[in-house]
Amino acid sequence: MSDFEALTAALREFRDARDWRQFHTLRNLITSLNLEAAELLELTQWKSDAEIDALPAGAKSGEALRDECADILLYLLLIADTAGIDLLAAARAKLVKNAAKYPIEKARGSRAKYTEL
Repeated sequence: MSDFEALTAALREFRDARDWRQFHTLRNLITSLNLEAAELLELTQWKSDAEIDALPAGAKSGEALRDECADILLYLLLIADTAGIDLLAAARAKLVKNAAKYPIEKARGSRAKYTEL
């Protein structure tokens, strides 16, 4: 069992013990993931790049950063579980697609989108 599978199993157990599956439609999970992503983004609001770079080192800000990242991961695992997506396989396949879109000789050192290369 992979780490993702074990974590998903623990997450299912947590959810089911609280009878929350009824609320975990694909739409609600996707909405919740985006709300958590906004909470992650909020940690950077009105901060300089230097302040943002220092977030992981702060006791309170580091914990907030870890918590928001964990919330995002947990919702992503529930989305993948609900939709029957193998996240590791999907990520590997996407990396192959991105390599084709962004060949090294065109993309190296460039921030341009693949449609502009």
